[in-house]
Amino acid sequence: MAKPGQYSFRRILLSRLLLLSVPVLLTGVYVTYRKARSTLLETARQNLTESAVRKGESIHQSIAALKANLITASESVALQSSSSEAHQQFINQLAQQLPTQIDCVQLLDLQTNQIVASTCGNVSIFSTEAASSWTVQNNGAIANASKVYVMALLPPTTSTSRTKDIHQTKSSGQLKLLFSAPVYNSSGQLQYTLSIQSTLLQHSEKIAPGSLSGYPVVINQDKIILAHPLPSRVGRNITQEPDANRLQIALNNALAGREYFQHISFENNQELLAGYTSISSPVTTEANQKWTILAVTPLDKALVGLRDIQRVLFILTCGLIGVCFLVTLYVARDLARPLEKLRDYALNESHLHSADQIPHDFQIRELNELSKALNGMLARLRHWAEELERAWKEAQDANQLKNEFLASTSHELRTPLNGIIGCLRLVKDGFCDDREEELDFLQRADDAAIHLLGIINDILDLAKIEAGKLSVEIEPVDLRKLLDEVINLQAVPIQSKGLAFNTTDLDEVIPVRADPAKLKQVLLNVVGNATKFTDSGSITISTRIEAVTKNRQETAKSNGAFSLKQEFQTQDNGQLEIGKELPVGEVYSSSAIVTVQDTGIGIDPTQQSKLFRPFVMVDGTTTRKYGGTGLGLAISRNLMEMMGGTITLFSEGDGKGTTVEITLPTMDKGQETADKIVSGQGKDEG
Repeated sequence: MAKPGQYSFRRILLSRLLLLSVPVLLTGVYVTYRKARSTLLETARQNLTESAVRKGESIHQSIAALKANLITASESVALQSSSSEAHQQFINQLAQQLPTQIDCVQLLDLQTNQIVASTCGNVSIFSTEAASSWTVQNNGAIANASKVYVMALLPPTTSTSRTKDIHQTKSSGQLKLLFSAPVYNSSGQLQYTLSIQSTLLQHSEKIAPGSLSGYPVVINQDKIILAHPLPSRVGRNITQEPDANRLQIALNNALAGREYFQHISFENNQELLAGYTSISSPVTTEANQKWTILAVTPLDKALVGLRDIQRVLFILTCGLIGVCFLVTLYVARDLARPLEKLRDYALNESHLHSADQIPHDFQIRELNELSKALNGMLARLRHWAEELERAWKEAQDANQLKNEFLASTSHELRTPLNGIIGCLRLVKDGFCDDREEELDFLQRADDAAIHLLGIINDILDLAKIEAGKLSVEIEPVDLRKLLDEVINLQAVPIQSKGLAFNTTDLDEVIPVRADPAKLKQVLLNVVGNATKFTDSGSITISTRIEAVTKNRQETAKSNGAFSLKQEFQTQDNGQLEIGKELPVGEVYSSSAIVTVQDTGIGIDPTQQSKLFRPFVMVDGTTTRKYGGTGLGLAISRNLMEMMGGTITLFSEGDGKGTTVEITLPTMDKGQETADKIVSGQGKDEG
């Protein structure tokens, strides 16, 4: 495996050759791209600046035209009459004849403050500030544009605004102006005011890609936005905008009389390009002030032509890089292939066990000499590897035998030793009521010691289980008697933990075919585990007989135990003959099942399959708390299979207890001799 910083020879060749050509190519493409972009930007800046100038001139001309038309209309004879119908007809015609978009034309009686005629309903649009600039008596002076009062309309800030329904139109983002002119009667007295609300800078909602006219933005000298395509921005101060600094720079330059461009951002994450200029403020109250006119367009709209250039450059670059790569790949392949053959041979582990020679037919002389030297080294390595493998296998076998021996010893000695210690301590500490009870506990300790001696004698046999060299001696056994012995051995640990112990009626003889010592060992393991892993609750042991529904001989074959060496076999005369082989499937037709159920810690269903492996427990926490080597269930399973039985474990989950079932072949009920022998053994031993 390559270390960090190391590369293959072919990769180094490829990288070096590509580094000579690709950077130069990419640099040329980048310079071309930047030049095209700067050219498009410069064009966009010039067009936007010119567009801003045109928009400013358009605003100025539109305002001048509206003032002139309003002055002319205010001197119309139709307004001198007292007919309301004539007044209404006149302002309707006026609204249609004016050159700009007219939102409202209204004639207001200043004496009664009543609307005489209107094209926009009964909501007054007149500003009382206009009346203060007019004379009450006309001395015959000719009316001029200075008499027209102009006011910029901003969106209402409260819901009670008197012009709410007029301002909140679909074009509220445009520049709205209110023009008011005095109307004198035939006596020269100020009687009416003629007001026009007009919308300037009409524009579409979307800017077409590539358009360099931009949408208009109007800002007065007080930094208030008067027109903007987004209605929510109208009326706001530019200091409230995300890009206030750049807007202030554009405003200062425009007020200074400079016509230029500026990169700004009304919206976050969207760069805008704006050309700007300034015009004199047409608003009466803002005399000697200026408005800044901006033509704004998104930067990506201004550079839309750059996409085609990018596409062409991308295709051209990919094509040139592809050609360079193919040429470089071909050159590097011829130079690197000999070294790669040597590497592939060295990395292929199968060559260590074959007589294949290292490739040596290269055109490069130095590589051929290297190949011959490596062949000699490889032959010596094969010889050393064979010797090392033999030594390693021997060490592994010895280590495995040692581990299995130590694990089996520590686990299997614990249960009977606990029984002996418990009985002796009860006698030693004086917990017995009388001498008879002391003798009873001493007898139990003696039985456990004898059983412990049997386990020690069987340690060598148990170590052979994994190797398949352990043999069992099958004979008729009274399962009831073995269960009684196991229960007696586990009584003290169960009582010391305060567990409830339940058993079914064990008075009836249960004849089974098994190795008594091995079966007792299995039962001790199972009941001992139930006691060890149950901190509170109960342990229940029950037995039952079930009929065998499948041919037992086939089952035995599948388990690898077609026939077992029997210690006893019933003859026609009712006696037992020693040393015969008895086919498993022909002796019994039912099974005895021993169920050991506890309310202990339980087992996660996903972990249950691990318990029958040697040296395995569910987790490290269980091992530290309860002890054990994990050999018990693995040994029990092997022993049960060798005796023609099975052992299974089931738990619903953690904290829900565990159920273990042990299945053994029973003696055929039809064999009276066998039943008598089993019963007789139970009586004699009892």
